[in-house]
Amino acid sequence: MYTATTQVRVRYGETDQMGYLYYGFYAWYYEVGRVEAIRELGIEYKKMEEEGIILPVVQLTSKYIRPAKYDDLLVVKTTIPALPKAGLIQFECEIEDEEGTLLNIGKVSLVFVDKATRKKTTPPAYFIEKLRPYFETAPA
Repeated sequence: MYTATTQVRVRYGETDQMGYLYYGFYAWYYEVGRVEAIRELGIEYKKMEEEGIILPVVQLTSKYIRPAKYDDLLVVKTTIPALPKAGLIQFECEIEDEEGTLLNIGKVSLVFVDKATRKKTTPPAYFIEKLRPYFETAPA
């Protein structure tokens, strides 16, 4: 399992009339966490796109537990629970406030697609190579 964390601050324009983070922005925060998690592995989305691989979202779920509010500093914990299979990769996200209170849980599934043909493809070899050490078990 691979996990990374990043921080985001709730901006005024992302809130509703109650001062709560508008529900649609949670998906945006999942993306911030996902991109930064991949970057921490030494992989850049931009490079994959330049190489002809795109990653469209095919499924997203979100569970709202407590509201985030304007100016809260949030921690986005992003986990890849398994190596990609059949060109599909899943990211699990937890969003907490500065005190560690869980506010939201999300899951996002993406598929590796060849940009030219728009057909599902396998992840680049370097993508799997960077992830593999997090899924290997130590000898008993």
